[in-house]
Amino acid sequence: MATNRTFTMLKPDAVRKGYIGAILEQITASGFRIVAMKLTELTVNDAKTFYEVHKERPFYNDLVEYMTSGPIVAAILEKENAVEDFRTLIGATNPEEAAEGTIRQKFATSISENAVHGSDSDENAAIEGAFHFSGREQF
Repeated sequence: MATNRTFTMLKPDAVRKGYIGAILEQITASGFRIVAMKLTELTVNDAKTFYEVHKERPFYNDLVEYMTSGPIVAAILEKENAVEDFRTLIGATNPEEAAEGTIRQKFATSISENAVHGSDSDENAAIEGAFHFSGREQF
């Protein structure tokens, strides 16, 4: 059953380059409501836990290093068909393959520095949102 919430992170490269406002504007202009949000930093342990699904992949250590290289913006977004619509809004992981006007096409520089994370399923959206926010932090 589809839910109406998804999780996103504006990654260290997007925060470092000052894209927070522009990305959030695009998200809200696309009909998403922000129900939880914070500027925070992932510890090495946080990043290892969050990306544990990729533990056996060759890029895992680089991903952990990158995601702990600076602050991120974590957010839970709400909209009908949230996960699928947000995946469309952010575009392909590789910004060179991302559709015109998508967040990654506009703000990402590479596959590894792709500006934003978006949950890939309703189940992962719930898990990822709960990883970053308590129930009382969600509105």
